[in-house]
Amino acid sequence: MSFDYNTTRSHLILSEYGRNVQNMVKYICALPTIEERNKYAQAVIDLMGFLQPHLRDVADFKHKLWDHLHIISGYQIDVDSPYPKPLPENAFVKPAHIGYPQQRITYKHYGKAVENLIEKAMREENPEHKKAMVQSIANFMKMAYVTWNKDNVSDETILKDLHDLSGGLLRLDENVNLAKVEFRQQNPRQNNNNNNRGRNNNNNNGKNRQNNNNNNNRQRNNNNKSKY
Repeated sequence: MSFDYNTTRSHLILSEYGRNVQNMVKYICALPTIEERNKYAQAVIDLMGFLQPHLRDVADFKHKLWDHLHIISGYQIDVDSPYPKPLPENAFVKPAHIGYPQQRITYKHYGKAVENLIEKAMREENPEHKKAMVQSIANFMKMAYVTWNKDNVSDETILKDLHDLSGGLLRLDENVNLAKVEFRQQNPRQNNNNNNRGRNNNNNNGKNRQNNNNNNNRQRNNNNKSKY
C-alpha cells in the first residue's frame, strides 16, 4: 500500500489557492481548443476570487487573479486574458528601496511631531500667535508625557523640556498653569465592586416588581370576595 505525501507531489506554486486549483489549471493547459480553455479559465478565476475574498478590497483585483492564474500555470497557459500577460522575469525584480527616516528624536515620548511644531513656532513672527502656539505645544507635551510614562508630571518638567528642545528660544511664564492631565489606573477591585453593585440593584428591582405584582393580585382577590 503506497501513500501520497506532499513531499512526493509537485511543487505548490501559490499555496493560498491550494492544490486543487493548481490541478485545474494544469488540466486547462492540456485542453485542445482555445474556446474550452477560455471557458474553464473563467470558471477557475471565479473560484480563485471566492477562495480569496480579501482581494476584492484590492484595486483591480481581477487583474491580480489573472496574473496569479498565469503564475500557477508556470506562464504556460494559453487563454485570451483581458489583461496583459505577466512576464516571468518580472517576478525576480527587486522592489525599490524604501527610504526610512534617519532623524534623531531627542525625547521619544514627545515624538518628531513636537519638534516640528517647535520649529514652526520659532519661525512665527506674530507675538500673539507665537504665544498661543507655545501654550498649545506645552499642553500637548504634557499629554504625550502622561500617555507614554503612565504617570503624572509637573509643569516645571514640561517647561524645562520645551526650553531644551527650542534651544532656549521658546518659553512660558513661570506661573503658567498647563492643562490638567492625569493618568488614572482603574483598580480591578473597584471594577468588581461596581459590577456587584449593579447586579444587586438589578436583583432588588426584580424583587420590588415581584412584590408589587403579588400585592396587586391580593388586592384583586379581595375585591372579588367583597362582591360576593
